[in-house]
Amino acid sequence: MKKPSGGPRLIESISEVHRILSLPKPEHSLISLVRHSEVVNLDKEDWNKLVFNFYNISMKKSFKGKMRYGKNYYDFDEGTMSFVSPGQVISVDNDDSRDCAGWSLFFHPDFILNYPLGKNIRNYGFFSYEVNEALHLSDKEEQTIEQITTNIRQEYHSSIDQFSQDVMVSQLELLLNYCNRYYNRQFITRKTATSDLLVQLEDILAKYFNGEQVGQSGLPTVQYLSEQLHLSPNYLSDMLRTLTGLNTQQHIHRKLIEKAKEALTTTTLSVSEIAYQLGFEFPQSFNKLFKSKTNLSPLEFRSSFN
Repeated sequence: MKKPSGGPRLIESISEVHRILSLPKPEHSLISLVRHSEVVNLDKEDWNKLVFNFYNISMKKSFKGKMRYGKNYYDFDEGTMSFVSPGQVISVDNDDSRDCAGWSLFFHPDFILNYPLGKNIRNYGFFSYEVNEALHLSDKEEQTIEQITTNIRQEYHSSIDQFSQDVMVSQLELLLNYCNRYYNRQFITRKTATSDLLVQLEDILAKYFNGEQVGQSGLPTVQYLSEQLHLSPNYLSDMLRTLTGLNTQQHIHRKLIEKAKEALTTTTLSVSEIAYQLGFEFPQSFNKLFKSKTNLSPLEFRSSFN
């Protein structure tokens, strides 16, 4: 376990996790499923600013304490799932009287390296969500997840043979697919919160394009919008895609085309002037984007109104 001066601790192996949790050595060097109730002595110092060199999926229930991820703390008093990919910094601020039920599944990228999941895991955007964007499960959903982890646990503790890894990887992929489904359900069912975010997004884009910022700083980026809304970029895009069919970048382009059409039909500015006004360094880039979205060049669009 390495910790640069003033920096986070790098935990390079799953065996290292077991060691600092005072647990027996893992039965498999590349995957482990730990019940939180098995952890008796947890050194707070050991869990202050960590970077895992592997993936971590956790189900947390009755957790008296907070987990820090990025700039935010999240209170896990209720059962939730969180997802951490290699290289992300987390920390746990534990309450001495904690009552922590649940489990943590650790698996190294090498465990899925030779399987389709090794390439496809990057498509599960929730591994890049902030911890305050955790997945909240219904009782029925939780039962489904628990059954899959039971299958993984049984295979993990059975005699290792040539099929063991295949079975565990398939169950792991099933787990991730269900989580994908449940996140989409969460976007839809939290209509009040998501509707408010859509209103805020439209307001931010309107102010950006109506003011001088677009001319000074160029087009707004996905990172800029996510920071304004206090969300991770992936969470914002996935939420928008579920609710509107468009990701964040497409929302930016939609607003851009809207402003471009307005300028083309209500002003005498040249196409180049409009392009610069909308934050494009090169008018050719504006022309190309406009035509890809409308099937007309800017001049063709303007002519259709004359």
